[in-house]
Amino acid sequence: MNAADLLKRYQAGETDFIQMSLQGEDLSEFCLRRANLKGADLSETNLSAANLQGVNLTQATLKAATLWRTDLNRACLAWVNCTQAVLVRANLTFANLHQARFMKTDLRLANLRGADLGQADFAGADLRYADLRDTNLKGTDLSKANLTGANLSGVTLCDTLLANAILSRTDLSHSDLSTISMEGVDLRYANLIGAHLPESALNIQPAPKRELSMSSRG
Repeated sequence: MNAADLLKRYQAGETDFIQMSLQGEDLSEFCLRRANLKGADLSETNLSAANLQGVNLTQATLKAATLWRTDLNRACLAWVNCTQAVLVRANLTFANLHQARFMKTDLRLANLRGADLGQADFAGADLRYADLRDTNLKGTDLSKANLTGANLSGVTLCDTLLANAILSRTDLSHSDLSTISMEGVDLRYANLIGAHLPESALNIQPAPKRELSMSSRG
C-alpha cells in the first residue's frame, strides 16, 4: 500500500490497517486519528507533523522513522520498535509505550508527560529537554541515555536502569531515586531539591577544585 491509497481508504471511513507495509512512505501531516496500525511496517516512514492521536501501533515497526512534531497523544505504542527513529518535539502525552524499544532514538524536547514507559528500552536514547513528568518508569532501561535538561520532577524511578546516563541539569526535584543504582550517572548541576537519593549518589558530584595557597605559587 502506498500513501495515496492509505489516505483514500482512511477518508472513506476505513480505520483497520493491521500489518500493512508502509515502509519508506511519506505520511507527513496525514491525519490518521484512532487508526489501527497494529503490527504495521512503518520503518523509514516520514510521519512528521502527522495526527496520530489514539492510534494503535502495538507491535509496529518504526525503525529509523521520522516523527518530528508528530501528535501521538494517547496512542498505543506497546512493544513497538522505534530504534534510531526521530521523535524530536513529538507529543507522546499519556501514550502507552510499555516494553517498547527506543534504543538510540532522538526524543529531544519530546513531551512524554503521563506516558507509560514501563519496561521500555531507552538505552542510549537522546532525551535532552524532554518532559517526563508523571511517567511510569518502572523497569525502564535508561542506561547511557542523555537526559540533559529533562524534566523528571516528582517521578518515582523503581527498578529503573540509569547506568552511565547523563542527568546534567535535569530537574529531579521531589523525585524518588532511592532504590536504584546510580553507577556512572552524571548529576552535575541537576535540580535535586526534595529528591530522595541512594547513599551511593552522595559521592557522584565532582570534588571542588582546590585553591592554590600563596606559598604554592612560584
